[in-house]
Amino acid sequence: MLTEEKNERLTKVGPGTEMGEYLRRYWHPIAGESEFTENAIKPIRIMGEDLVLYKDLSGNYGVVDRHCPHRSADMLYGYVEDNGIRCSYHGWRFDETGQCIEQPFEQVCDPSARMCKRIKIKSYRVKAKAGMLWIYMGPEPVPELPDWDLFNYKNGFAQAVFAELPCNWFQCQENSIDPVHFEWTHNNWSIRQSGSNGPYVPTHLKLEFDEFEYGFTYRRLRGEEDENNPMWTVGRVTLWPNGFYLGHHFEWRVPVDDENTLSVLWIFSRVPTEQEPYQQEKIPSWYGPIRDPRTGRWITSHVANQDFVVWVGQGTITDRTRENLGQSDRGIVMLRRRFFDELDKLKNTPDFVPKALIFDKDINKDVVLPSACRDELINGLPRKELGEHPLLGPYLKDFFGQAGQPEDVRLDYEAAVGQKMEGAKFFAVHGSGK
Repeated sequence: MLTEEKNERLTKVGPGTEMGEYLRRYWHPIAGESEFTENAIKPIRIMGEDLVLYKDLSGNYGVVDRHCPHRSADMLYGYVEDNGIRCSYHGWRFDETGQCIEQPFEQVCDPSARMCKRIKIKSYRVKAKAGMLWIYMGPEPVPELPDWDLFNYKNGFAQAVFAELPCNWFQCQENSIDPVHFEWTHNNWSIRQSGSNGPYVPTHLKLEFDEFEYGFTYRRLRGEEDENNPMWTVGRVTLWPNGFYLGHHFEWRVPVDDENTLSVLWIFSRVPTEQEPYQQEKIPSWYGPIRDPRTGRWITSHVANQDFVVWVGQGTITDRTRENLGQSDRGIVMLRRRFFDELDKLKNTPDFVPKALIFDKDINKDVVLPSACRDELINGLPRKELGEHPLLGPYLKDFFGQAGQPEDVRLDYEAAVGQKMEGAKFFAVHGSGK
């Protein structure tokens, strides 16, 4: 149980808030590169700030304030140039650093462009990696955008999936260090949705949580498993500060504001060795629905959607003054304590460097995280063995990660793996494979 004050320290993310200033020191995925194939400008809201993300005619990305510093025109309706973005109201143009580089009429009146040189629009750094666009909103020095090794694996099909959720980011992130929920939210709930009353999957018997350089790991052991099981020997990664790593995919919970979160799923599916060599030309990105348009009810057929239901069901901002934590919540207690410690140090310690930031370019190459399926993803498996793999096999049969996969993405994926998908019924019968 937390006090209301402590709960606000964890959940408030706007400019000037403790957590907001802390999270701004990290890179966050905010969009897919493929979104800019046809559209050059997109509105975004991140940590309570309304911005515009754009791709100029030279192929460079930028992020600027939603409103022009001249007379607050909406930059969403600006247009891109070879260098930067131009306001559609009076033609003021800004480069990716936010510097105003052209004021057409003002420069007729003053060819020395004194006003132009002193005007800037709020802007942030943006980089492309792994088919996604990432934003950094913090101070100097700027950390490296992590180059996780999964981003660079060969012979696989990657995709980035987004969803906008009406709840606070922190209750989403706490899910990342809650292994017992897999048993009930995913496995057993899927059994019930398939029309069966059981039998349920074996219950959890042992849990362990450990902290390491890039976050926390949790290890779990369920009935009928021994301590040689990779879920006990390796486990999963609660990626600091707002991610989750399961060996073959990442999840991020990016704060839109105090009451909304951008869920980001990035998944790498290894093709069977019979399909090698395979090289993906581009990484698709798409937004998945969260409600059934026919009924208005939340979608519960896919793994991420099941998580969405329980996160949003906790309330827009979970009232942690009411909770009753148990033994399964030891990881959540550890997570909160570490955040409070980090926030205290950021406030009280000059030159404090937050956890998990990488500043050395030489270190930031194929950064390895604990993975229960790393060897299989790197070296590959024949189709039969891949299909039987407890973690990777289900994805060879269907994309059950999140509902709404577009048909063109599904067809490209089927071409990559060399077989048709069996459909969502596989997930209902066999569970998440987690």
